Amino acid sequence: FYSQEVEALPAVTFPNFSVLGCAWWASCKGCLRAASSMQKLNSQIYSKLTARGTVKVKSSNIQVGDLIIVEKNQRVPADMIFLRTSEKNGSCFLRTDQLDGETDWKLRLPVTCTQRLPTASELLQIRSYIYAEEPNIDIHNFVGTFTREDSDPPVNESLSIENTLWASTVIASGTVVGVVLYTGRELRSVMNTSNPRSKIGLFDLEVNCLTKILFGALVVVSLVMVALQHFAGRWYLQIIRFLLLFSNIIPISLRVNLDMGKIVYSWVIRRDSKIPGTVVRSSTIPEQLGRISYLLTDKTGTLTQNEMVFKRLHLGTVAYGLDSMDEVQSHIFSIYTQQSQDPPAVKGLTLATKVRKTMSSRVHEAVKAIALCHNVTPVYESNGVTDQAEAERHYEDSCRVYQASSPDEVALVQWTESVGLTLVGRDQSSVQLRTPGGHILNFTILQIFPFTYESKRMGIIVRDESTGEITFYMKGADVVMAGIVQYNDWLEEECGNMAREGLRVLVVAKKSLTEEQYQDFEARYVQAKLSVHDRSLKVATVIESLEMEMELLCLTGVEDQLQTDVRPTLETLRNAGIKVWMLTGDKLETATCTAKNAHLVTRTQDIHIFRLVTNRGEAHLELNAFRRKHDCALVISGDSLEVCLKYYEYEFMELACQCPAVVCCRCAPTQKAQIVRLLQERTGKLTCAVGEKAKSKVKVLYNLLVFYLLARYSTIYTMFPVFSLVLDKDVKSEVAMLYPELYKDLLKGRPLSYKTFLIWVLISIYQGSIIMYGALLLFESEFVHIVAISFTSLILTELLMVALTIQTWHWLMIVAELLSLSCYIASLVFLHEFIDVYFIATLSFLWKVTVITLVSCLPLYVLKYLRRRFSPPSYSKLTS
Repeated sequence: FYSQEVEALPAVTFPNFSVLGCAWWASCKGCLRAASSMQKLNSQIYSKLTARGTVKVKSSNIQVGDLIIVEKNQRVPADMIFLRTSEKNGSCFLRTDQLDGETDWKLRLPVTCTQRLPTASELLQIRSYIYAEEPNIDIHNFVGTFTREDSDPPVNESLSIENTLWASTVIASGTVVGVVLYTGRELRSVMNTSNPRSKIGLFDLEVNCLTKILFGALVVVSLVMVALQHFAGRWYLQIIRFLLLFSNIIPISLRVNLDMGKIVYSWVIRRDSKIPGTVVRSSTIPEQLGRISYLLTDKTGTLTQNEMVFKRLHLGTVAYGLDSMDEVQSHIFSIYTQQSQDPPAVKGLTLATKVRKTMSSRVHEAVKAIALCHNVTPVYESNGVTDQAEAERHYEDSCRVYQASSPDEVALVQWTESVGLTLVGRDQSSVQLRTPGGHILNFTILQIFPFTYESKRMGIIVRDESTGEITFYMKGADVVMAGIVQYNDWLEEECGNMAREGLRVLVVAKKSLTEEQYQDFEARYVQAKLSVHDRSLKVATVIESLEMEMELLCLTGVEDQLQTDVRPTLETLRNAGIKVWMLTGDKLETATCTAKNAHLVTRTQDIHIFRLVTNRGEAHLELNAFRRKHDCALVISGDSLEVCLKYYEYEFMELACQCPAVVCCRCAPTQKAQIVRLLQERTGKLTCAVGEKAKSKVKVLYNLLVFYLLARYSTIYTMFPVFSLVLDKDVKSEVAMLYPELYKDLLKGRPLSYKTFLIWVLISIYQGSIIMYGALLLFESEFVHIVAISFTSLILTELLMVALTIQTWHWLMIVAELLSLSCYIASLVFLHEFIDVYFIATLSFLWKVTVITLVSCLPLYVLKYLRRRFSPPSYSKLTS
């Protein structure tokens, strides 16, 4: 972080803007210009504000301090501070899926004093500077300050992650103006990009290993041949000669066929109607799909639809479900009906005293808190009935859509609308609610405390414009809210009950503040936000001074619906021998319920819930208890997982890998990545991690895993038949989906095991001996006849062996066989010096070639028939 010496350094000055730094990184202009993959991004055109007006500039020419305009659906070209937006609500949303992989939109807020300027061109007339932290890798945090010097007194504003526009994000709403802070190698997205590793599939590694064995055999055979000559003469040259003569032992063309086959498989995956929208980003490892042993999946948006439905409102003494929401609606209606009938002078008193303890007032307070405590923004769009301005002015319900960074928030606001309290307007400083009678309630937003993974809660301080009351509302997870709200005897129990139903539970609380209390808090809060050292700690300390003895209002329960066909998909994967691990941030009871509902854990399967451990001794005892369990699923929280990995990493991973399923709840994003990495390192097995960005693709995941890759050897004359094997299927896709146990054969790697390799080597030796010695035995008078007999027999043998290998015939396979045979016949015209064409046309040639081919192939066919008869493979039982 910047030290005090930074203030003594001269600022790097741009038109009325300057950025202070501890290194001369201000001159960066996009240092990734040399990378070919970045050329397209570097050539994109953006608008830049200058003293001469708006000019066009390439992204590669953008410099620190430039004022850049970014339109809706345009990608942010550099790390910037958000100064202005065209949105009337004074905020914008970002799509960050290319930065952090999350599909939820992120809310961003501009600098307050620059947003208040009449026009964007006014940015060039003010004298301001930004004090920022040095470039670092953290995309979720930022510390800085914005100072406007030409005002009296100077304006100082703190800058946080909410005021940033990181490169690689996309503007989802409005047009924004930002000042460039970092470029080139100092971009957050670039600093989080690791050097790409070379991806080599397990199949390629196995082929490489077998190729090394064949090379060793080639050397041994060459040495044996020289030894038979007693190493006479220049024997070292003889070794090289035999190496060249026997080099065909190594099937070089196999590698070509493999690579071409993988390209075809990648193309088939992209075109498969059963897995729509699939993008193949690597065409070198499609066969890896058939060797996956562990599937690690997120819950929200992957197993579930990420579309929340409000299910439960719990007030402690009474709970309202979907079948009783009309009662909530009647309570809200009665409150505002009574309010409208009371004299204006006593309305506030009536609500504050008369009905404070009635059920209607309790429901009203809970619903109002839910309608105010969020980051949802209502947006009015033209739908053909009226224009956008008219719809926004009259709060047209048919034109209103809700924008938010979380579907939970939208579900809550939609529910409050359904029961009578509708969010109709919101900007940076105010919120408008509409009552059942059509009256608009205005609230001024004084402070917002956004949700973070660390705090697990969010809060808002608002002032009711009609009464002047200041209220602090907060909602969050029960684990943090339990220590914030006043003592009660029902919170923990009811949270557990709702979680066991698979609901995501939020605790809602409030605290009334006097004007003096708020002013004291605001002074301390602003001071903490302006500090550049330990800002997060100081801000958290000030906020925690408010988070004491808050009034518990209610619990809300929303349900994330499961994806279509997710249950049969997980059952299929489990039956195929693939172990599924679910990693989620939900609480233990919710995660366990979801695992059962999704059939990740069978109804009859035991579940071991790993109790919360905080030290090495507790972890040791709990691991011993877990070790005594057999064939049971494991459910463990992120905190306990962290302790186990710290002290007993090897023991825990060994036990967890034996479980049929594992659920990690309360799991932070960094822990999810750690688990994937440990599973790969400890087991050495192939793992597949499916994140939130996968959305609804889990239900078609098994279609990606049932390819069978068959590859053999080839020469130029048999390349087409061998290549046509990419069309071969051991069983039909319908059978593979019906019997997922077939996938277990792929996990064993038998198609390319050492046993299979040795069998094919023996077959090659047998057929090579028959062809060679048969030709020597049956040739007549000229040596050239040996070439004709042996070479023709070799081609026919190889074509027949490909035919024997095929399980499911395709018309292209027949075309490939005939095409290869035609290529050989046509090439005889050019090989007349090596092959006697007239001899080939004789009956003597035909019967000799037929005999040799039958002797080389017929015994193998008989053995294959007997094996399939008495020891058939698993898939053949399904096709018979």
